[in-house]
Amino acid sequence: MRVTLREVHDSDLPVFYRQQNDPQARRMAAFTPGDPADRHAFDAQWARLRSSARLARTILADGDVVGSAAVYGEPGEREVTYWVDRAHWGRGVATAALRHLLAEVPERPLYARAAADNAASRRVLEKCGFRLTARARGFAPARGAEIDEVVLTLEG
Repeated sequence: MRVTLREVHDSDLPVFYRQQNDPQARRMAAFTPGDPADRHAFDAQWARLRSSARLARTILADGDVVGSAAVYGEPGEREVTYWVDRAHWGRGVATAALRHLLAEVPERPLYARAAADNAASRRVLEKCGFRLTARARGFAPARGAEIDEVVLTLEG
């Protein structure tokens, strides 16, 4: 499977919206927007991300839109985020996409956060060079509770 990144197109947003509304994927991601069905909030979030992110990309697998990846935040505090359609989990898509994204953003350090029980996301991050640097607790809207999270760092 060939994984590539490209700029986010308006036509990608309905795909991202559908992906965000997958209950199993939301539970795994944990730290998601509060109401997944609120299309207005979804559109506003993506408008902010597209205008302020250091880099926002659509993930393609063999030419099909399968997710998104971005680097956002202030210099010195930038974080990576990604979302891959559940149908593509376990196939190396997230790892390949994150490697492509990191190649486009040479600045370091970069940070990432994940639910502590999301072993798959942590594995993706570690394959790309991120190392566990902290643990925290935070409210996870997709789970309706405060949960443990991990913070990982990619140094220069």
